Amino acid sequence: MASLNVGNLGEYLREQRRSAQLSLRQLADAAGVSNPYLSQIERGLRKPSADILQQLAKALRISAETLYVQAGMLDEREREELETRGVILADPSINERQKQVLLQIYDSFRKENALDTENALDTDTPEPAPEQRSERAARADGGGATPTPPSD
Repeated sequence: MASLNVGNLGEYLREQRRSAQLSLRQLADAAGVSNPYLSQIERGLRKPSADILQQLAKALRISAETLYVQAGMLDEREREELETRGVILADPSINERQKQVLLQIYDSFRKENALDTENALDTDTPEPAPEQRSERAARADGGGATPTPPSD
């Protein structure tokens, strides 16, 4: 897990609070935290827990994952995966069985792409055929080109 980047988190929280047109006290009340504690988070003096971030996200009506990324608790790709899953699960136009099938397909694609990436990183560049090696490499192997004996 990455270290907490509390300064950026505090600035981000302040921006979100202001865009939601909430005072510090209103957000603190809505999130169930004390006013001084929220002030310290916004000023970068406190490191809130994941639970506190979740409460703040709920009060601000933003995703908790977004705050986790800001706090350095969650990787951006992990957040995107969680949000994708959340959108599928929240879709009222498809039934539960369809949601589960979609999630299984999504997981299989992610695994396939992860394996493709791993295989691409693990594959060594094959050695060139002897006729493709440079003259320098041939000399390093033992003396360069072998002269052709003169014909009679």
